[in-house]
Amino acid sequence: MSRVGKYPVTIPNGVTVTINGNNVNVKGKLGELSYAFDDSHVAAKLENGKVVVSALSQTKQARALWGTARATINSLIKGVSEGFSKNLELVGVGYKARVEGSHKLVLSLGFSHDVIFEAPKTINLACPTPTQITISGADKQLVGQIAAEVRKYRKPEPYKGKGVKYEGEYIRRKEGKKK
Repeated sequence: MSRVGKYPVTIPNGVTVTINGNNVNVKGKLGELSYAFDDSHVAAKLENGKVVVSALSQTKQARALWGTARATINSLIKGVSEGFSKNLELVGVGYKARVEGSHKLVLSLGFSHDVIFEAPKTINLACPTPTQITISGADKQLVGQIAAEVRKYRKPEPYKGKGVKYEGEYIRRKEGKKK
């Protein structure tokens, strides 16, 4: 039995949820998101202002998809009401970032040229300081994907710790050459 799937998802004020077969549509102040789950293993319905997800059988596949569907629906509801954000830090001499326009990130990462990253329209980019980047939006998966793509341009290296890292990420250091 799924420990995550058995709990209903509460719907906060200002969020509307509609379920049509295996499609869940969620609207809120930060946008509109939808999710299509496997209707051969999982069913979802609205009860008393809550979304209840249930497994249709007790197979291993159905129990796994039950918890996954419930967690995804919860993320959709949280995303359109509160939103998600990831913070990145740039560590290194001369490493800096700035936002041009509304969805263009310009990174100086020690290359001979600046790296220009175009974000989708649903993602908000901000640089509170030249060495910090904040990525926010309603879709949890898309925010994490954009953060991973920006980090991929210059991953933190283990000798000096230079690169683009997540806020609070610990970089294991290696010992350098010995004389």
